[in-house]
Amino acid sequence: MSVEKDAPPGFPHGTHSAPEEEYLQRRSLKRGSAGWLLLTGLGVAYVVSGDYAGWNFGLAEGGFGGLAIATVLMGTMYACLVFSLAELASILPTAGGGYGFARRALGTWGGFLTGTAILIEYILAPAAISVFIGGYVESLGLFGLESGWPVYLACFIVFISIHLWGVGEALRFSFVVTGIAVAALLVFAIGALTHFDAGSLNDVAVKSSALGSSSWLPLGLLGIWAAFPFGMWFFLGVEGVPLAAEETRDPARTLPRAMGLAIGILVLLALLTLLPAAGAAGSDAIKDADNPLVAALEAATGGDPTTLSRIVNYAGLAGLVASFFSLIYAGSRQLFALSRAGYLPRFLSLTSSRKAPYLGLVVPGAIGFGLAAATGDGARMLNIAVFGASVSYVLMSLSHLVLRRREPDLPRPYRTPGGVVTSSVAFVLACAAVVATFLVDPKAAGIALVLYVVAVAYFTFYSRHHLVAAAPEEEFAALAEAEAELRD
Repeated sequence: MSVEKDAPPGFPHGTHSAPEEEYLQRRSLKRGSAGWLLLTGLGVAYVVSGDYAGWNFGLAEGGFGGLAIATVLMGTMYACLVFSLAELASILPTAGGGYGFARRALGTWGGFLTGTAILIEYILAPAAISVFIGGYVESLGLFGLESGWPVYLACFIVFISIHLWGVGEALRFSFVVTGIAVAALLVFAIGALTHFDAGSLNDVAVKSSALGSSSWLPLGLLGIWAAFPFGMWFFLGVEGVPLAAEETRDPARTLPRAMGLAIGILVLLALLTLLPAAGAAGSDAIKDADNPLVAALEAATGGDPTTLSRIVNYAGLAGLVASFFSLIYAGSRQLFALSRAGYLPRFLSLTSSRKAPYLGLVVPGAIGFGLAAATGDGARMLNIAVFGASVSYVLMSLSHLVLRRREPDLPRPYRTPGGVVTSSVAFVLACAAVVATFLVDPKAAGIALVLYVVAVAYFTFYSRHHLVAAAPEEEFAALAEAEAELRD
């Protein structure tokens, strides 16, 4: 018997037979590739495309007041969730992320359902964003290309290739592109605020039949709830930072720091996007725009393109690339962890000589490309991703509550400010967000449920009988079960 050499820092080491050790060595990631700065950039990269497009459709659902309140509530949910996950990540710093947390707290079914919801988010979101990138490429007249499958294919091939090159190179590329997108957002905010008019915020037509309708809430109180998914677009994906745990230096300290910084930056960017855009052009002028920041600048200057609007237009493409690139990373790591533990076919977790999960990158990429090329419906795919994300938030916040109650003495290098109150707020708001997805796009929510049913059938009849006990997340859960038996 020998100690498993690749056990993550801070994780209890177990003993494995030679076959088990060989199994894990063929499925190992590159340790110590990322510090707090790259991880902070990763957290922002997941989300930054949402500042450039998508959020504005919430103005059509709830008006400025409805979207503003929804953004505050969803920002609160994400902040509470991030600080809850930071504690969980310091306890179990592995690539399993949410699956690993739920596996310890809620058992194999909880782990599988959480991991599946996260996979739905991280496979569908890049597919949707590839469609949006195609639209940007066409509108900017780049390379003479039109939006369509060649653009989607190029996105997946080029950016998956960078990931295959190595995680350090991939994270540095993401950091640079994200920096460009964030800098342009700050420039946009300064330019838009010079045209700011508070009276323009509430110019969406009032629906007099709606309960509680007013100029502030033109579609009434229900409009706030319907705007939840669009308020989420300012933060969607930041919860994926723990998926980099096995490739992080000193994850128990680094992950909480990076996650806290990332959510702080995203809150500031949300404020500097929503308020200047709606105030410069009017909420009604941008509520249906595919490119709301450019639309806001052009409306504020009489409809003519300006140097600033062109800069923001190109930066919007950079934001989409940053999110597309980082979401591919997150999806590959969640798939890697589920496969390594046997929840999905084990061959998907094999890693290359450069310690990249090559099939975990290529297979989801092929699925994403197929969906993008077959449907071209980026909005629908993103709504499916939002549903999957919301379900995972419910289960991850519940995991924090269960572990705090059931294992209060578990060593916690980082503790969530506010404890169970914080995770309870995240849980309640996440439940409300799940229901809100049915208000906005019941078909998308229905498709996500069908995907869930297929996955559950696979788990019920096959994979739950073939789990890998030596996988870090499974070993961690087994340790808890053994300790519970000793106490009894």
